[in-house]
Amino acid sequence: MLSAAGIGSGDQVVVPAFGNVEVAQAVARTGALPVFADIDPATYCLNPSAVEAAVTSRTAAVVVVHRFGRRADVEQLLGVGQRRGLLVLEHGESEAPYDEIAQRRERAAYLDAKLRGVRTPDSGDGHTFQQYVVRVPGNGRPDRDAFARSVRAKGVECRVPVRTPVHRLPEFRRFVSLPETERAADETLALPVDAPLTKREMQRMVSACNALGGLLQPAF
Repeated sequence: MLSAAGIGSGDQVVVPAFGNVEVAQAVARTGALPVFADIDPATYCLNPSAVEAAVTSRTAAVVVVHRFGRRADVEQLLGVGQRRGLLVLEHGESEAPYDEIAQRRERAAYLDAKLRGVRTPDSGDGHTFQQYVVRVPGNGRPDRDAFARSVRAKGVECRVPVRTPVHRLPEFRRFVSLPETERAADETLALPVDAPLTKREMQRMVSACNALGGLLQPAF
């Protein structure tokens, strides 16, 4: 898609560093340079203001990535593209059947109401909850990893959605300031909402997470 749009050597393309290394790799294969911009902490998608700040005279395009079932602010990003003469491309996620999305939303609503001691997702803009991603407040990665070990020990599946931001990987190492990206990589944890969970299993997940709430700073 990038090559077909005329993107190539000498161009820069703004991309997120929070996951999706394949996007940066696709930019690099054209001969262009991936430039990383920070994310909005609520959506985990590109922050339009950060994108605009990353634009230079060589910037030719922006690749917008939708994350965890939450859409980026495409309207604002298109506005940046129009002001700065940039191509704005979207990298979407696979669509799930309506019944599956409805089930995820029901489980997400239950977790929103019951979880304590973690920051639950922003469910705005038609969130489909491909992943239910919480924030574990406290001392960043050590507390998040300890939290994950504790809930796994109680039989609750969870996973770290992004362990290393792309701008920290050897092939794309950049010394750029992306505080929200790095904070998200250190604090986020994905809890299951799409597996065939029973009500008892959902209750066990809540109990396991809430039992740790007193050990951490209050959610914000």
